[in-house]
Amino acid sequence: MGLIAVGDIHGCLESLNALLDRLNPSSDDHLLFVGDYIDRGPDSRGVIDRLLDLRESISCTFLRGNHEAMMIDYLDSGAFSLWRMNGGVSTLQSYLKGEGSEVHIPAAHAEFVRDTKLYHETDDFLFVHAGLRPDLTVEENLDQPDEEVLLWERGHLEASGLAWEKTVVCGHTPQPDPISHEKLILIDTGCVYHMKPGMGRLTAVHLPQREFIDVPYADG
Repeated sequence: MGLIAVGDIHGCLESLNALLDRLNPSSDDHLLFVGDYIDRGPDSRGVIDRLLDLRESISCTFLRGNHEAMMIDYLDSGAFSLWRMNGGVSTLQSYLKGEGSEVHIPAAHAEFVRDTKLYHETDDFLFVHAGLRPDLTVEENLDQPDEEVLLWERGHLEASGLAWEKTVVCGHTPQPDPISHEKLILIDTGCVYHMKPGMGRLTAVHLPQREFIDVPYADG
């Protein structure tokens, strides 16, 4: 079975479709998405529809990103200030229904977002959206998981050393190219930031061989 991790999509449906065409996954593959399916891009609703359809034929694991966490806060309590500052308006616009401009988020989409996992662990890899505290082992990080760390952490990118006993695979912090170190693989190559120099690709990685596949930002 092939294990393939996919980076931050951020509402870029056409890029997701192009990447899936490149990957051409089969029923023997396992696709693991590191979160941030929504916000900032043109079609967050379409991305979730595509992922719901995909899991019907391919084994998929969907991790929670910080953007899904903000959407959950909105769904549960109406909290919008932080989400608005981080691209939530574009997501709500993708759910506008009819001439009355009524926002309608289907129950299946709300359930999808709420069902996302904070992390996924295998013998050789730990998959998480943002990262882990660099000064603690993976086991110590997961002993009492801190959602703030799992969804927002960036300290590992500046740490002089990593205490992790296995390789952590994450997204969250856009980079011009994937990072591939002994203990860290980062696959957010800023697809939605295609207007910024060096950004604008959606990246996946085949594991354990660390074969990277990417497609450029596509719009319609």
